[in-house]
Amino acid sequence: MTISNLHKLFLESNGVSTDTRKIKPNTLFFALKGENFNGNTYAKKALESGAKAAIVDEINSSENANIHKVDNVLECLQQLAQFHRKKLGIPIIALTGSNGKTTTKELIQAVLEKKYKAKATEGNLNNHIGVPLTLLSFNQSTEIGVVEMGANHLKEIEFLTNIAQPDYGYITNFGKAHLEGFGGIEGVIKGKSELYDFLKKENKKIFINTDDELQLKQSKGGNLITFGESQKNDFNINFISAKPYASIKVANTSITSKLIGEYNAKNMAAATCIGLQFNVPLNQIKNAIEAYLPSNNRSQLIEKNNNTIILDAYNANPTSMAAALKTFNESKEKNKIVILGDMFEVGKTSASEHQQIVDLINKYNFKHAFLIGKEFQKTSIKSNTKKFETTEDFINYLKIQLVDNSYILIKGSRGMTLERIIDFL
Repeated sequence: MTISNLHKLFLESNGVSTDTRKIKPNTLFFALKGENFNGNTYAKKALESGAKAAIVDEINSSENANIHKVDNVLECLQQLAQFHRKKLGIPIIALTGSNGKTTTKELIQAVLEKKYKAKATEGNLNNHIGVPLTLLSFNQSTEIGVVEMGANHLKEIEFLTNIAQPDYGYITNFGKAHLEGFGGIEGVIKGKSELYDFLKKENKKIFINTDDELQLKQSKGGNLITFGESQKNDFNINFISAKPYASIKVANTSITSKLIGEYNAKNMAAATCIGLQFNVPLNQIKNAIEAYLPSNNRSQLIEKNNNTIILDAYNANPTSMAAALKTFNESKEKNKIVILGDMFEVGKTSASEHQQIVDLINKYNFKHAFLIGKEFQKTSIKSNTKKFETTEDFINYLKIQLVDNSYILIKGSRGMTLERIIDFL
């Protein structure tokens, strides 16, 4: 079956699915394979559950007219997504970066939805499977698409941009994320900049925060749409404060979010710039950003049992951890406590990166600090800091040691599941 014919079948369907447990009537089932599963074995079950057709690469397709065999299901899914994207012909904004991708994506979507039928990546479907699924979720009613792209090694962003063919791009920042896969910070910069490389080559547009000199350097030679503190920018956007909520000012309009930290002001500024570029009225941009509530353990402010808690356990890397600690330290609140979990995928520098975070804690001199995980176990600490090997160990400590009337930051990598701590504070 050619991609063109498959696309015709796709247009007659209700979308695609890769999981038989979530099959909806009249969808196309793509039988993907992984280390611990083989979707080919579920093709018949998918049809029995209501799928219109199944795309496989192992089963004999002659057994059922609705089973279509291809050379490689994953590659077929990616090719279909690329074909569909070209047929749609809508403007697509690609988004990547080390920190803040999901929050920025959601802010951009909220802003654009004030004027357009805008769709964006759901959750964290931002890899070699998620990006195709995102593109295939766009239809004829979609007016603007926002595609989040994640990467943990070189050439991954290049691959994803070739599928998505974006018209606009934005990189939130270059930080110490996925150092293991990228081989260090220089690899991170090179890998994320693959988005810039594509946009320059195709003469597409780059949204750039001119307050970030490294971003300016990497985007040099591109077709830039600029924002930031300088009056020379296309959009002059000023940071006001983050005590605790981030606020920015555009023209004579102040926008105060429900997002914690100065770093989120940059995410707000990007969403504002993109909204203005697409002619969304400033008052509507303000309404969208101020109504946005962070979720999924990302910079959530929680009041519980006389404690005020900042829950930021969606993810963590050395850059985002240091930024969160800086913002937390600058707060005027009393009885500040930090609860930090290990940072994953840091690679060979893991020991030194975790120690640098502990050195920051020592410098800021919080009332108490609790460190959780095997990497933090190896660090040298001061007397007001305690270490625990697992989240469960710390929870057991909380069962006998009351934490009350405190301002608490909880941050760690997703795998540490630090959100479980909330029930015991």
